[in-house]
Amino acid sequence: MHPILLSLVLGLTAAAANVFGGAIIVQKHWERSYLKYFVALGAGFMLATALVEVYPASLALRGKSATLLVLAGYLIIHFFEHTATPHFHFGEETHEDQFLHSHKGYSVLIGLIIHTFFDGIAIASGFIVSNWLGWIIFFAIFLHKIPEGFTVASVMLASGRSRGVAWGASMLLGAATFAGVLTMALLRREVSFGLPLSAGVTIYVAASDLIPEVNREPGAGVALVVFLGVGLMLLLDQFVHVP
Repeated sequence: MHPILLSLVLGLTAAAANVFGGAIIVQKHWERSYLKYFVALGAGFMLATALVEVYPASLALRGKSATLLVLAGYLIIHFFEHTATPHFHFGEETHEDQFLHSHKGYSVLIGLIIHTFFDGIAIASGFIVSNWLGWIIFFAIFLHKIPEGFTVASVMLASGRSRGVAWGASMLLGAATFAGVLTMALLRREVSFGLPLSAGVTIYVAASDLIPEVNREPGAGVALVVFLGVGLMLLLDQFVHVP
């Protein structure tokens, strides 16, 4: 399959995971406790992917100037998630007293849409560089897609929106993911910009969004799953990656 077509198919798959995450919070009878393990596994795998694979590939494409774009990607998500929008906890159900006004729920939605758009940019950028990089980025992103959908749906419910609107918000995240893939597919010549920007976004989500949530869990069990995520990525890099 052509790398661009493959990235579009996998972009749709990642988008579907966003919608599935929204369904978890909309359907009360579904078990949610396993999400913390998705968060921990995704944090370790994403952090290792960004630092071991995406960052070096970005340097190879742009040289030292790639570091400024990595920083820019990191700061873009910081701005939209924690400056332009109220603070929220990633992958966690939000209590009703935290978001009293509906506009705050929508501002969180906007911040997450920006983030998921760059998820799509990362997937497509990876496949433009190589099939290996595309697959490893996709896997890293897919691991946190369900908690993402869970987060946005819970925030919308906490701000007083209906369950239909909450699930619709998770669908918007999925659409933004696919839009990012499509944008990078159309602008594939700009991959030297897209890849380092997505590296910064990935580092931010892993280190600033996901790891703090892992640290909130009591005991060492969930924290150890982070190392499992890192180890899984390194094993794939060692035994599956064909340069």
